[in-house]
Amino acid sequence: MRVLHTSDWHLGRAFHRVNLLGAQAEFIGHLVATVREREVDAVVVSGDVYDRAVPPLAAIELFDTALHRLADLGVPTVMISGNHDSARRLGVGAGLIGRAGIHLRTEPSAAGTPVVLRDAHGDVAFYGLPYLEPALVKDEFGVDKAGHEAVLGAAMDRVRADLATRARGTRSVVLAHAFVTGGQASDSERDITVGGVAAVPAGVFDGVDYVALGHLHGCQTITERVRYSGSPLAYSFSEADHRKSMWLIDLDADGSVTAERVDCPVPRPLARISGALDDLLADPELTRHEDAWIEATLTDPVRPADPMARLTERFPHTLSLVFAPERAPDAPQVSYARRLAGRTDQQIAQDFVAHVRGAGPDEHEATVLREAFDAVRADDAVREVAR
Repeated sequence: MRVLHTSDWHLGRAFHRVNLLGAQAEFIGHLVATVREREVDAVVVSGDVYDRAVPPLAAIELFDTALHRLADLGVPTVMISGNHDSARRLGVGAGLIGRAGIHLRTEPSAAGTPVVLRDAHGDVAFYGLPYLEPALVKDEFGVDKAGHEAVLGAAMDRVRADLATRARGTRSVVLAHAFVTGGQASDSERDITVGGVAAVPAGVFDGVDYVALGHLHGCQTITERVRYSGSPLAYSFSEADHRKSMWLIDLDADGSVTAERVDCPVPRPLARISGALDDLLADPELTRHEDAWIEATLTDPVRPADPMARLTERFPHTLSLVFAPERAPDAPQVSYARRLAGRTDQQIAQDFVAHVRGAGPDEHEATVLREAFDAVRADDAVREVAR
């Protein structure tokens, strides 16, 4: 069976105020053409179909168009909800849509109930594990500790239990939306840390033939059977070096996997450039970036006059301007944003405690802070579901 693995469409998302709906529509057209030309048997979409719980109308219309085009091909599609989606909204009409061959899996309780497709070699069971917010699903899965590894492990126990009841030789594909150990993150993913831990080990998914992951925006291989497709478009400048693609997976009769990357259309290349303003405007090596979306970091010791206007004369698609004067790292003039770059909310809060009272939090206090951050994030998830 030939499976096309994609994820993280984030329909409705902009890139530094640039509307990407046209580029997202081009990707949908490319997806449909790939399905047709490469004789794909099934499409899997591993979450974050939309960029937010209540997407704009134009994004919903594009999703509707995608569903119709996929259904017209007669090729089954399995989709799960991600941490950016409202699972309840995405799942509306799932039963009816399923009759057209588009299978939406948004209910955690259905983790062990697969979509079963058949090819010349027998059945392939597709299990959809939507994003599992630990605080909201721990009771459903009967786990004592609300953590990603615990709830994903319990969901996979249901998958393995169901698979054990099926005919010998039944092959299996799991869709999941999670941060798996070994994956490389970028700046455009929403943090899903729980209890100070975001990642789960790849071993959680043992016992199935292929795991189609979503959440991280870079296409990457965790193991030969566990892969991220990544997002089809770049959603932050941290993805400037990404090769955006989908995975074309051939699942053989014995469950062995052969994978091929299929490149996605690039609306405009991304580039990060850094240096003094005058140097950036004069450097001949930067000619190749003149048509790219640009993030420019200016290192001038004194902020130059009209930097954006001057930059856009040469680089008309400059979208982001960062000031990083060349100073010692501990200089008082270093910006607050630079001092916080790369630090988690937990670390920032602990630094604040140390600054205020002269000593950082002890183990108990650090636990209280972590539980507070977890509670806020869980409350945000509940609010999104209720909206």
